[in-house]
Amino acid sequence: MARVKGGPKGHLRHIKVLKMNQGYFGTRHRLFRRANEAMLKSLFYATRDRRVRKRDLRKLWITRINAAARINGVSYSRLINGMKNAKIELNRKMLADLAVRDPKAFAAVVAKAMAA
Repeated sequence: MARVKGGPKGHLRHIKVLKMNQGYFGTRHRLFRRANEAMLKSLFYATRDRRVRKRDLRKLWITRINAAARINGVSYSRLINGMKNAKIELNRKMLADLAVRDPKAFAAVVAKAMAA
């Protein structure tokens, strides 16, 4: 079988990959093969971590809500259950923001949730 080198298109592909890897350490931005491996890995991580970021943020919000709820004398699970019973439809992101920025408003939400 004859060897195929790729010609101008192959050269352009190499340039594209090396351009994507500017700023990488050592051979990862100099040598095509190492640069291609690094690029594929980085694209895989980027795809995966877009989903992981959502998980991490939800964990953070729950931790913040739990901490603020315990200051107000109630656990996270009891607060969420009370909010569902009181038909308070605040998502965790907004609730965590309230807990951090406006503790008085958060305390009012807790009081209303516990009353129901």
